[in-house]
Amino acid sequence: MRFHVPAEKKLTHEMVIPIRWGDMDLMGHVNNTIYFRYLEIARLEWLYKVGGPPDPAGCGPVIVNAFCNFIRQLEFPGDILARHYVTNPGRSSFDTYITLTRTDDPGTIYAEGGSKTVWTDFKARKSAPLPDWLRALVS
Repeated sequence: MRFHVPAEKKLTHEMVIPIRWGDMDLMGHVNNTIYFRYLEIARLEWLYKVGGPPDPAGCGPVIVNAFCNFIRQLEFPGDILARHYVTNPGRSSFDTYITLTRTDDPGTIYAEGGSKTVWTDFKARKSAPLPDWLRALVS
């Protein structure tokens, strides 16, 4: 199943991730579980960059849904350009979308994925309104 990526998404972060030899499986291409790791790396780097890592004693982001569309095989050696987008801000949530291209083939998307992120009050164990500083970044 292919998920719809909204046209109104907002680019918030870009980074390069090296493909490691150990990312490949017996078939000679990057294992499908590693794509989720690449998406996680891009998402977390953005969250830390903007000052939004989880605070176990307070509030922070929780991923409630994640997906990845595998379009082309990634293989070692090489570097991935991950582009991180946000969209659909709500009271307590927003969606992220990430495209993965090779730096030596920048016009070709090898995978795209994303997640729904819910801002959570960890002590109350329920969603909380997005902080104003974060709403400004995702709107």
